[in-house]
Amino acid sequence: MKLSERPMEITDKTFRFDAFKDGSVVPGKKCGRLPAMGWNSWNAFGSGNTEVLTKAMAEKMVELGLDKLGYKYVVLDDGCYKSERVNGLLSNEEEKFPSGFKALADFLHSKGLKFGMYNDIGSNLCAGAAVGTCGHEAEDAETYINWDIDFIKVDNCYYLWDNATFSNAENAKYTYAPAIKGIRVEGAGIIVSLDAANEGTLFGNGACICEEDGKSFVKGIGTFDGTGPDNTPVGILSSELRFTITADDECDADLYVEYATGKEPEVGCWLEVATGEGDNAKFFYDDLLPETESKTSFTESAPIKIHLAKGENILRLMNHRRQENTLCSYAELVKGFEEAFKKRPDKKEIILSICEWGKTQPQNWGYKVGDSWRILNDITFQVGADGNPGRGNWAGDYTTGVTNQYNKAVIMDEFAGLEKGWNDPDMMMIGMDGLDETMCRSHMAMWCMINSPLMLGLDLRRVEKGDWIYNIISNKNLIALNQDPLGVQAKRIYSTFETENPDTVYLRDNKRVDVLAKPLDDGSIALGFFNLDLEDNNEKITVDKNHILKFLRGKMKDADAFENAKAYTVTDMWNEESFVNETGIFEISGINACDNTVWRIKPQ
Repeated sequence: MKLSERPMEITDKTFRFDAFKDGSVVPGKKCGRLPAMGWNSWNAFGSGNTEVLTKAMAEKMVELGLDKLGYKYVVLDDGCYKSERVNGLLSNEEEKFPSGFKALADFLHSKGLKFGMYNDIGSNLCAGAAVGTCGHEAEDAETYINWDIDFIKVDNCYYLWDNATFSNAENAKYTYAPAIKGIRVEGAGIIVSLDAANEGTLFGNGACICEEDGKSFVKGIGTFDGTGPDNTPVGILSSELRFTITADDECDADLYVEYATGKEPEVGCWLEVATGEGDNAKFFYDDLLPETESKTSFTESAPIKIHLAKGENILRLMNHRRQENTLCSYAELVKGFEEAFKKRPDKKEIILSICEWGKTQPQNWGYKVGDSWRILNDITFQVGADGNPGRGNWAGDYTTGVTNQYNKAVIMDEFAGLEKGWNDPDMMMIGMDGLDETMCRSHMAMWCMINSPLMLGLDLRRVEKGDWIYNIISNKNLIALNQDPLGVQAKRIYSTFETENPDTVYLRDNKRVDVLAKPLDDGSIALGFFNLDLEDNNEKITVDKNHILKFLRGKMKDADAFENAKAYTVTDMWNEESFVNETGIFEISGINACDNTVWRIKPQ
């Protein structure tokens, strides 16, 4: 199938920015799933994974009893396909996977495990193979169903409609509006010219008024790139230029936009024009504008036909296509699976792990199509190979660190839930070089508290029952928090660095202790203390039941019972020791570097 030369036309409001908060999901999206648990090949082997290694990992999962703890999915990451399609279809790389993927699925299913695979919404996979799903969603979905997969991780490299990883940098033309100097509206009884810098209103965040070559204009109309850690995930992460147009009577009118195009972040070519918001939004233009000589060579557009209601009209000039295009691409794959299921009534569901690295702020729209969504770029770029276990970091300069991922995920709790899906701070690095036992204990506790998918990323042949790695990844108490049927991500209710709004303020300075609280299905609360610093903290950290209730009352199973309890049974999730608390005040006296304490607090 030939790839399209432009993003698809959006005819369904479900895929519009205005519908991101409406709770609607695309046909085929299943709700009510808890975070997936399993093993993924990438951190351990990179593109060097093989059928032999995969079977060895599966056998080790069963030998260690990890499958009984909930680790069910065995996921092949990049590097498993032939470099090009065969007769238009995906096929196995024959040296690495000589038996084929259906045979591997049968092997895993015979072990009581589930089979996961990998692809990309772009033209190529991240490692380069020209077998991305773009333009092939229907046949690929049918292929995957025939291979009997249960899970698919879908990346975002070589994406045609954004300047994503390995994509053409000039694809930014699709994701930003042109620079806008002004507009002119002519209709029945209306002739108005408005200057963008002085008479327009900037909505959201990202756009700015600029002056260059003696011209004032607005640029940056688009959506923040969330691939890196620079921007908070909370708040309005896109921008619009708005004008108020008053009409004496309902009428049709012509809109002329004075604009200049570019092919780079902040100045693109794609413009969306609408009036109204939400269900009342009416779109009049959604396409590329003709290119100008330069990003400061302003020209007037051809007339854009719009319709004005009597009275005040909010005219919106915008570009939300970075998010809308990506949502549409993942939705095409979901649609493909729904059609393929019709031919296989015995096959009912596939977990979709969205892996576009937070680029298009999937916390806003991912729930419509996926079961989880990556929130940042990779947690490590030093993956294992040829016996090298790979390396992880506690903290890094970019996204490569436990705390880098945690710092963003910890304030994203309102985006997650059983009826939505889960924030994914990437596969775990427990057991890789660079992280000591204490760091790995906190890594596990963090991922369990924030309801991340629990995907092991180490070579499991390094693990033996009873060793420290095993004791961390097999901690039943922590896994129970992650898999608690109430399905509520923990909320940060206190931080030594931010006391006013700890649940929403984005903190990146690790010289702090965080306190997380997570409501559980039996009425208990999980309370976690985390020292992110590389140095010990000797302060007394205290929270009481009223502080917990302030943040969690509306999410708890029985807040009144928790509030009115005369005493609480407090159980340490690591050593299972318990004590009775009769004050409702919960405190620790210091905490070691990179360490954690997690309690389950049950009202008596």
